[in-house]
Amino acid sequence: MEIVNDRYTIQGLDLLNIVSEFGNPLYVYDAAKIGQQIDSIKSAFPGVKLKIKFACKSLTNISILKLMRAKGAELDTVSIQEVQLGLKAGFKPQEILFTPNCVSFGEIKEAVNLGVMINIDNISILEQFGHEYHNTVPVCIRLNPHIMAGGNKKISTGHIDSKFGISIFQLRHLLRVIESNHINVIGLHMHSGSDILDAEVFLRGAEVLFDAAKDFPDLQFIDFGSGFKVAYKEGDVTTDIQDLGDKLSKAFKEFCKDYGRKLEIWFEPGKYIVSEAGYFLVRTNVIKTTPATVFVGVESGLNHLIRPMMYDSYHDIVNISNINGTKRIYTIVGYICETDTFGFDRKLDEVHEGDIIMIKNAGAYGYMMASNYNSRFRPAEVLIIDGKAKLIRQRETMEDLYKNQIEIDIK
Repeated sequence: MEIVNDRYTIQGLDLLNIVSEFGNPLYVYDAAKIGQQIDSIKSAFPGVKLKIKFACKSLTNISILKLMRAKGAELDTVSIQEVQLGLKAGFKPQEILFTPNCVSFGEIKEAVNLGVMINIDNISILEQFGHEYHNTVPVCIRLNPHIMAGGNKKISTGHIDSKFGISIFQLRHLLRVIESNHINVIGLHMHSGSDILDAEVFLRGAEVLFDAAKDFPDLQFIDFGSGFKVAYKEGDVTTDIQDLGDKLSKAFKEFCKDYGRKLEIWFEPGKYIVSEAGYFLVRTNVIKTTPATVFVGVESGLNHLIRPMMYDSYHDIVNISNINGTKRIYTIVGYICETDTFGFDRKLDEVHEGDIIMIKNAGAYGYMMASNYNSRFRPAEVLIIDGKAKLIRQRETMEDLYKNQIEIDIK
């Protein structure tokens, strides 16, 4: 993102022109930024066998998945539908990790039939898996290391009350199930949460996995999940990927030496790759002044970007129509019949009705958590790649709202 002649641009393209062409609300993604983020992880882990599995739940648009594949990333999926999207995007089955939670065993069997790597986080499911497949299908085991980490309790997944993973305290039980069913375990996995700042969190988790690995003689990889913290505002503290890479690579090499052979090290970044590459552009509908607050009411709401309401997440907000205006304090809200506030008491260049507001860090879990609440249409998506703006998802219409409804005669 650059400001050129008082206009916000991406890869030389004026964002206001993009809104004029494709309409609003509009999600815009920068392919160059996505590539930079992938490259930063690769460069941070020299000397180890690294695989990056993009956590596609953050953004599953098929064109984005194809971009990930072109950049050398593989795929982490959490539903059978994401698996199918990954295959449609050209990923080979062996490039896809399937890490579901609380799904039926039927969904697990469907994933096995598609040939992807299965990651199991439940002893009950593991027992069923063993009865069905014994040692004919290799699996990965997701362990819960009981480490509290993450920027919000809703995205902390490795603590003792989490529904995710098999507790490390159940290791003896786990090993009995594996041994009695002759299950072929080739990977160990953990994921402690999102927005993790400190490399020490990963190192503590690594100690847990390295210790557990002694009981699994046939491992091919260890998967550390992700949770890298990105910047949401100027001066924000972020995960030092280079520091993490230096420390964890060293620890991993020492583990592999003790284990007796080199294993692969896997990560599953989602937000880290796409968050900062995404921008959400919305039109200002009204300026509403009350005795206490000046509201900027925009052509969107929690139906398009729910993260600020669900996670209290901070997104930087900018008026790109008047970048040299007088600074004033606004609260930016949506048009949904709920309290849907994107930002409280933000200092913006003076906003007029019709101005285009840009919400940053919208690449991850923006469109993916969008809905038709209030019977509103979901927005369009545009990918800027090689200096061109390409439409990668059409804006919905009334036909989309009618599509799956069945009208019956009622008297």
